[in-house]
Amino acid sequence: MIKVIGIGSGVVQNLTTEALEAIKSAEVIVGYRTYIDWIQPLIDKNSHIQKVITTGMTGEVKRCQAALEASRNGKNVVVISSGDSGIYGMAGLIYELSDVEDEISVIPGVTSSSIAAASLGAPLMHDFVSISLSDLMTPYDIIMKRVRLAAEGDFVICLYNPRSKGRPHHLEDALNTIKDIQGDGLVVGTVCDAGRLEACVTYSTLKEFNVQDVNMRTMVIIGNQNTHMHHGKMVTPRGYML
Repeated sequence: MIKVIGIGSGVVQNLTTEALEAIKSAEVIVGYRTYIDWIQPLIDKNSHIQKVITTGMTGEVKRCQAALEASRNGKNVVVISSGDSGIYGMAGLIYELSDVEDEISVIPGVTSSSIAAASLGAPLMHDFVSISLSDLMTPYDIIMKRVRLAAEGDFVICLYNPRSKGRPHHLEDALNTIKDIQGDGLVVGTVCDAGRLEACVTYSTLKEFNVQDVNMRTMVIIGNQNTHMHHGKMVTPRGYML
């Protein structure tokens, strides 16, 4: 049995009860080194764990293969994802590599956009889209097409993996695409290290936004035409009659 679990921001309070129970019952835990470090206190308390398998970045296939092998050997395996395991997480890859006899369950977690939205106020109260700006597995042109179409639809836009040293201009390109369609007055909220003690929250507009303040740990949420600041918080009206 493999359970693919989301650990939210990695803070224990963000884990669902189901995720906690899965970790408690695991014999083998597989995950990216940083995520394993986040839940190390839970691992230390778990007498059932016989093995912890970690890799660095870009080791996703290797981790999933190791998890499947351990499961086929009769072990109760947990695969760790940050956020929600089914949103830019490990669940899809596990299924892609699995055979028909593999027993897999997905345990959801709290994804970064939800954690960031809670810190910002209520920016996701109406239709929104999530777009990753990482082009490791998605061509740049397709990413920008999705950004353009989301802006044309006046969706609130959540940008995952917004900016790194290897692609410092993707975020700026995306914001310029949105400005060309929506103008530069949209409200933008950012949360770095969402859900953690060191979390940092900022508000601005597209016109004022400084891409230099953004890194891979930042969630960027761009409002739609109705999103506004209300008592210091970012709010997208649902449309209730007041």
